[in-house]
Amino acid sequence: MEPRTEVLALIPARGGSKSIPRKNIRPFFGHPLIAYSIAAALAAETVTRVVVSTDDEEIAATARQYGAEVPFLRPVELAQDDTPDLPVFLHALQWLAENEQYSPQIVVQLRPTSPLRRVQYIDQAVHKLLLQPEADSVRAVIEPFQNPYKMWKIDSDGFLKPLLEIGVPEAYNLPRQMLPRVYWQTGYVDAAWSDTILQKHSMTGERILPLVLPSSEWIDIDSEEDWKRAERLLESGELTWDDLGFEPDHYLHLNW
Repeated sequence: MEPRTEVLALIPARGGSKSIPRKNIRPFFGHPLIAYSIAAALAAETVTRVVVSTDDEEIAATARQYGAEVPFLRPVELAQDDTPDLPVFLHALQWLAENEQYSPQIVVQLRPTSPLRRVQYIDQAVHKLLLQPEADSVRAVIEPFQNPYKMWKIDSDGFLKPLLEIGVPEAYNLPRQMLPRVYWQTGYVDAAWSDTILQKHSMTGERILPLVLPSSEWIDIDSEEDWKRAERLLESGELTWDDLGFEPDHYLHLNW
């Protein structure tokens, strides 16, 4: 990687959460949930700066405790249940440019709901973008557990209709091996040129490179069941700090 390439890891973490209240700072295996994404970003070789975008003072204090920067508080209107990613990232990049004259070349999005993220995949996403600068972004994907060509919708007449068509009669009856290979976006890690966000007003642009991960790597916390299952992976030793490439304790101690 070019030594002067500025790579900003931006971690969006609003205070409100309906599925798991206050989940971003709720203890997960001994540390606030957000600490895991911060620690992974700090451990990544390619990341040069780690910033948390939040509307919440308590989340901001926790983020700073684990080594992230919180140079601003996100406006409340950009922290609603239905707020998409783009205005949040536009706000962060514009604030940093206007107030600090800081303009990274690459922005990496790390969602706190993926605490068991391997550091190597953050670096792989950045390197992939640097190696193919004509791309707009990189998005982590996995092969889904179910092929969407075998999925259905219920039409207005009450009958099942295939969700997708591939120009072959009754594609839904074909063996899986004969169907197109498809991928599902995980939210595990996304990387984009800042110009993709600022100039194209898109989180991905049109030329999106895949970072294909093993399906077993997808761990996203959106429910209490997800939370317990993810904690069990660490408790059982099925996943270790060495596997992940970071340990939150290390970054907390550095900032006492």
